[in-house]
Amino acid sequence: MEQKIRRDRNMGDNLRRLRDDKGISQEKLCVELQRRGCDIARSCYAKYEAGELNIRASVLIELRKFYDCSYDEFFKGLD
Repeated sequence: MEQKIRRDRNMGDNLRRLRDDKGISQEKLCVELQRRGCDIARSCYAKYEAGELNIRASVLIELRKFYDCSYDEFFKGLD
């Protein structure tokens, strides 16, 4: 079951920034995540960026590998 999160604390802006910096669409990112074993639809990922859903740890792990960044990048500005 997916949980809603409060709008004042979400990493959606950071997810969007990382994706934009990489120059990749949500659709292409989800295809890459699926290739890496994450079962995720673009509509679900869009909700992560919009702050409507909590991101699963398995997706976050694969995103860190894909972007070759630290976990701090996902939480930037949330403290």
